[in-house]
Amino acid sequence: MKQYHKFNFYRYTYCEFEMKNVDFFKDMKAHFQSKSGSYYYYTEEGVFRYSNHWGRVANCRWKIKGIEGYKNQKYYVGFANWSDFYPLNDTDKVFYLTVDFENEHAKICRIQNDKGAKLFLMTSEMAHQKLKSAQAVFKDTKWMKYLNGDLKTIQKKVIEELISTHKSLQIIKVEIRQELTLS
Repeated sequence: MKQYHKFNFYRYTYCEFEMKNVDFFKDMKAHFQSKSGSYYYYTEEGVFRYSNHWGRVANCRWKIKGIEGYKNQKYYVGFANWSDFYPLNDTDKVFYLTVDFENEHAKICRIQNDKGAKLFLMTSEMAHQKLKSAQAVFKDTKWMKYLNGDLKTIQKKVIEELISTHKSLQIIKVEIRQELTLS
């Protein structure tokens, strides 16, 4: 497994930072300031980051835990251990989606060690495409109104199929339409 440190953590990595007190940098001098205005403070254990942009950061995917309704331009401080960084590439299938149907929310997760044995694993690119499709199913229910069945049940069936197969949303919609119009 690749070892990350202050000289390589910002190159094609995935990481979930722990949210810290926004006043962390108040009395600290940052070790580095990026062109976009983010501040970084390095320790032996990891890195603190003060920034107003999370998610896609240059060639990385960095999230900050504890913020579901994240808004750009609001500053947060996050901390990540060096061991929390993972390589981000187009070949490793290490991501999966979880869905909270009650709150109509889906999110991408990364497997930790061997916990992903029974999950449908995807590359980062595929996981983000599937996430976008799942969010679209929650927002756009017009096409479901003409089908025989409860909207929430249809929605759940479509999303469960979406996050557990290689099928596209378009193919799943066609199959569901055929299945429900025949019944």
